[in-house]
Amino acid sequence: MASFNYIKEREWKKLQGWEGKLLSQAGREVLIKAMIQAIPTYTMGCFKIPLGLCHDIEALIKKYFWGQKGDQRKIHWVKWGELTKSKMVDGMGFKDLALHNDSLLARQSWHLLHNKTSPFYKVFKARFFPNCSIMEAIDSRSGSYAWRSILMGKEVIQRGARWWVGNGRTIKLWQHGWIPRKHSSLVASYQIESMAD
Repeated sequence: MASFNYIKEREWKKLQGWEGKLLSQAGREVLIKAMIQAIPTYTMGCFKIPLGLCHDIEALIKKYFWGQKGDQRKIHWVKWGELTKSKMVDGMGFKDLALHNDSLLARQSWHLLHNKTSPFYKVFKARFFPNCSIMEAIDSRSGSYAWRSILMGKEVIQRGARWWVGNGRTIKLWQHGWIPRKHSSLVASYQIESMAD
């Protein structure tokens, strides 16, 4: 979307201002984390940023980090995926912007699920999901781009959420994900007919 191009332009201007400064690679790392990756955070907390824009911003970051100036070619010694890993597992701790965007939108959905006294909840509840919770809400034609973005955040929560069995009265053992494991949280065995009722 052209509406978000201002983010890339702001980042490019910042990087151009720093390009002439004599910074070590560690200095460039600090500037990238403190400034460049922080610029789109507010917007990413409200809207799903196009993947193409995320890749463009990451391309600017990679060039700056490896010391590339203008059309000059520099070797990128490590894949970007390795640099986005935590420092605890030998990465550099840079943010994967698309995943960071998803996590910020999931946070908004989480607020709509739990903070039921906030004005944010009251406005969105009345407008977009008056008869259900955010987890059952669906996209509507009247929904704004912000609402569709929050629904994408809801999908992130649904992928990682697990039912808490409790007393077992409201859970559907074969339909709801409740098994605490990394992959499928659904029961893998066949459903017996007499238990289906």
